[in-house]
Amino acid sequence: MRRRGADKFGVKAEVKNLNSFRYLVRALEYEIDRQVALLENGGAVEQETRLFNVQAGRTEPMRSKEFAHDYRYFPEPDLLPLAVDAARQERIRREMPELPAAKAARFVRDYGLTDYDAGVLTATRALADYFEAAAAKSPNPKAAANWIQSELLALLKESGKEITDSPVKPEALAELLKLVEGSTLSGKMAKTVFQKMFATGMNAAEIVAAEKMEQVTDAGAIKKLCTQVIEANSKEVESYRKGKTALFAFFVGQVMKASRGQANPQLVNDTLKKLLDAE
Repeated sequence: MRRRGADKFGVKAEVKNLNSFRYLVRALEYEIDRQVALLENGGAVEQETRLFNVQAGRTEPMRSKEFAHDYRYFPEPDLLPLAVDAARQERIRREMPELPAAKAARFVRDYGLTDYDAGVLTATRALADYFEAAAAKSPNPKAAANWIQSELLALLKESGKEITDSPVKPEALAELLKLVEGSTLSGKMAKTVFQKMFATGMNAAEIVAAEKMEQVTDAGAIKKLCTQVIEANSKEVESYRKGKTALFAFFVGQVMKASRGQANPQLVNDTLKKLLDAE
């Protein structure tokens, strides 16, 4: 909003004695109110230096300065005027790289990221480039963003590496996410594989094959494991069926232990639920 008299008098007060942002805010608020009141009542804002009285919460006159040179303002004599024609300005705009704010907005729009995620991933150009390379090959760009922010950045910080030195390349991360998406690996198993990828530089498929880490998704095999666990824990089954439903986590844990953590967790939960609730 333009205040009466502002064009004529402008804002001319210089405020000193500010040693924190909190005091700066308080001084600005006070000066805004003071100068507006002066102008609206027909007064003029004097060109002067004022100090901020912390205890009183107000600015106070310190000394008067009548002209710009009193503030030691003077033009630089060695700087020539610079005129940039419209054609050159347009060429510069075309050649400029995508700026962080525009890139963050595009990440939100094109990849479905939150504003927070986009802000983190555009903190540096190298990090943004890594994400885009991973997202281009990944079945789920949002999952790629989550893995980069949680798993990758944590390991990079721990090892003192930059994103450009990551042992896990964007394409390798995307391949790992495909294994999770296809249920070859559970989320927990994938984290273990990722740590090995970071430590060795091997890709996910090589580690999974070498350590036989494929997730068990065969319904018949999982039902067999669940049945064995139920039969071996008859007292717990009886307690569960009498209302101690918290024991369900115990059965899940036993099945996962028997499968060496390779059984599909959702399939284990569904199968156990049917078997335990059957009369």
